[in-house]
Amino acid sequence: MYTVSGKTDKADKNALLTQHAPLVKKLAHQMKAKLPPSVEVDDLIQAGMIGLLDAVNRYEETHGAQFETYAVQRIRGAMLDELRSSDWLPRSLRQNMRKIEVAINNLQQRLGRTPKETEIAKELKVSLEEYQELLSDGSGHQLVYYEDFHDGEGNDHFLDRYCVDESPDPLQALVNGGFREAVIDAITALPDREKILMGLYYEQEMNLKEIGAVMGVSESRVCQLHSQAISRLRAKLREQAWTGLA
Repeated sequence: MYTVSGKTDKADKNALLTQHAPLVKKLAHQMKAKLPPSVEVDDLIQAGMIGLLDAVNRYEETHGAQFETYAVQRIRGAMLDELRSSDWLPRSLRQNMRKIEVAINNLQQRLGRTPKETEIAKELKVSLEEYQELLSDGSGHQLVYYEDFHDGEGNDHFLDRYCVDESPDPLQALVNGGFREAVIDAITALPDREKILMGLYYEQEMNLKEIGAVMGVSESRVCQLHSQAISRLRAKLREQAWTGLA
């Protein structure tokens, strides 16, 4: 792979766009595999192409890296921006996942341990099958949303505890601050099965079908367990934050 000088002409830029268009499609399909059906892969590809164009226009040899390495960062960033702006998880589903978080947190407080699926379903006053269907619907549930920084009424939200500076990028401030350590602690507290799943998904970057083969369960079951793990993590982080503020 070659690099681009600061004076790359139009022909060279067009060549780079053509050469790396397959990379955009590859990254889009990788990201789509971790998102709910409502997300269109074509939208990700379109955003990724904008990111690629931005990379071609901004890249200079002084970055000290191959163009593709730099381009991947810009492409993924553009796709994430598209997801944030389009609010791809419907509000009704997010509200359902919030109810699950509250149920998990209440059970943890009462039981003094990680609650089982049957216990969570009972707390929600639904059958186990209905609870698992809620988890399936919540595919793509995130650990952090932008609105997590405020409660909608002008009050500081629990995640503000982990973001104490005035950074223009609150998510980056979380990563650089105490949030990372809090997430590690929360993952450690997960049930073994869900802890393994999170490792395969985020560290090994395996897709749901591959994880299902390793764990001996269906792809849909992996999806349910992943949604449940995210809800457990969010409930744990909420508990830690409010305990620290007490």
